[in-house]
Amino acid sequence: MTADEADSFRSTHIDSAQLRRVSAGSLIGTAIEWYDYFIYGLIAALAFNELFFPTFDPAVGTIVAFLSFAIGFLARPVGSIVFGHLGDKIGRRNTLIATVLVMGISSGAIGLLPTYNTIGVWAPIMLVVLRIIEGMSVGGEWGGAVLMVVEHAPPEKRAFYGAMPQYGSPIGNLGSSGIVALVTLLPHDQFIAWGWRVPFLLSFLLMGIALYIRFKVDETPEFRKIVQEDRTVKVPLFHVLRTSWRRVLIGVCASLVGSAPFYLLTTFIVNFGTETLHLAAGILLTGTMLGAVLEGIAIFFGGQLGDQFTPWKAVGMTALLSVVLAFPLMALVGTASPPLVIIGIGVGIGLLGLPYGALGSMMADMFPDRSRYTAVAVSYNVSGAIGGFAPSVALASVTVFGGTIWATAVLLVLSMLITALGGILAGRAAHNDSLTS
Repeated sequence: MTADEADSFRSTHIDSAQLRRVSAGSLIGTAIEWYDYFIYGLIAALAFNELFFPTFDPAVGTIVAFLSFAIGFLARPVGSIVFGHLGDKIGRRNTLIATVLVMGISSGAIGLLPTYNTIGVWAPIMLVVLRIIEGMSVGGEWGGAVLMVVEHAPPEKRAFYGAMPQYGSPIGNLGSSGIVALVTLLPHDQFIAWGWRVPFLLSFLLMGIALYIRFKVDETPEFRKIVQEDRTVKVPLFHVLRTSWRRVLIGVCASLVGSAPFYLLTTFIVNFGTETLHLAAGILLTGTMLGAVLEGIAIFFGGQLGDQFTPWKAVGMTALLSVVLAFPLMALVGTASPPLVIIGIGVGIGLLGLPYGALGSMMADMFPDRSRYTAVAVSYNVSGAIGGFAPSVALASVTVFGGTIWATAVLLVLSMLITALGGILAGRAAHNDSLTS
């Protein structure tokens, strides 16, 4: 082996090892972020009306609890601008360290909050403030995690590696559903007294794990090149709005798969199943855990389809499967038969993984590198802010229409049609440079 060949082998080996570390860091860090985020929705569905909003009628209190859940989504676009700016100015790696630190502290602090019975109205106020901080952190997480892997990946495997952060969603869902299922085995008075705090307090430990991993990865080659060539932009958000605003709208549509349908099938369904169908919480959480496993499998195939047929085709076409199956799956849930409910929830969540798997690489490919972090983060989190109100809208619809599940099916169909439209328009954007003007 010549010296040049040895250098080439060594460079390839180092790049491969670094890519594995980056993939693991993006996956695990995002999984921990989503764990923190999901436990709020689950505990809000099960206990927050009693703990933080007890002065309301129980049904109204639950709606208010869901609105506190949705407020975190309103904070996500703000976080996407703040952390997107940092990601485009100081780098992807350092920004991702900041997001997981902010998330871990805010989520863990919820587990330390006094309740309404202890300090009155200050309890829900502090809960909402911490939820807003959580939302800002998530606003900077997903886009940065996607860019870390996509900008390290070889061109022919960008969709495969771009799916890595998406696995964080089912892993976080599985972990949050599992720990909440365990604490709900406690007698109700013990769950209300202290059991609900345990999932939040675990966030402190998980934050330490995520920080350890993220400190061991390097900055992306693309961002290093931007810095070397002195091509950073002064205000990334202004650059995005000037050059890529149409693509941002497309990204908002395509990204809806990551919020509205998912929270309909997790946060809302847990409440609907316990309050309307009178099922044990463990049955609903079993369905969400099955969904997490199926979603993880589907994300893998979605990433493969993205590399084989282009990401936008994978997003646009596979989203239509959920449109076709939404009403049959919600009919299974409406039977109140535990096995059918578990299947309906599990398969419904699983199908979301197909378009979600290819979404990351599609979003990264849509935007110029100098303001890519901001563009991807803003698109994804504006969509998340819209989709975050889906459980509240669904609960209000069910209340108005007398406990029927069909309103949920309609909302699921609409959200997935919008996702499919976003994927198709992204394909047009890929062949039409005028959309960036």
